[in-house]
Amino acid sequence: MHNFVKLALFAAINTIFTISVHAQTATVPAATDITPANMNILGREGEALASRVGLWDVVETAWSRPGAAPEIIRGQVAERRMVGLYLQELLHPSSDTADKGVNRLDYLGFNRVTGRWEYLSMDTRVAVGLMPAWSFDNDPVDRIRTQFDPFVVPGSGNLVTGQLLRMEQIIEKPSPDKEIKNQYFILADGSGTKWLAHQYIYTRRNAQ
Repeated sequence: MHNFVKLALFAAINTIFTISVHAQTATVPAATDITPANMNILGREGEALASRVGLWDVVETAWSRPGAAPEIIRGQVAERRMVGLYLQELLHPSSDTADKGVNRLDYLGFNRVTGRWEYLSMDTRVAVGLMPAWSFDNDPVDRIRTQFDPFVVPGSGNLVTGQLLRMEQIIEKPSPDKEIKNQYFILADGSGTKWLAHQYIYTRRNAQ
């Protein structure tokens, strides 16, 4: 009788365990349709970037230091097209063709594997090399905030001084035909002062 009780108790426990496992398995979400292949498609973020393809007139404003008088550069155009998952932008003096000297080249895209935005720029007007940046979160496409790897600016005037710089960029799109790109600088000079150093205001060419 003692062995029978033990066997019955074991059977009951095993039954409860089996039911519990099945219940837990039933609550596990089914596998999503995400695969390595479809992580390389535009998705809603890429489609939103594709809507920015075309010509944009640009007004650039620069502040060399906190409190400095602004330098305003007009008469530039941004030519935008999609290269795979990335929005490519060529910024150059106003023209409907890309045969002018390019001032700045950049790429912006959403990496579906890491779930964040990626950005890369090169400005031919300054000797700072390639400037990569990433968002921390999967920011909405109408307000993308990225932080750059710290980089060194050579200085100004006739002296090469070298100055480490941190940079943050916020791209906002208040309407389908307008975009604002703000770039904030922090010099490694011990002050930790942050200021708006560059602003690009984009207006879509031939907007209806």
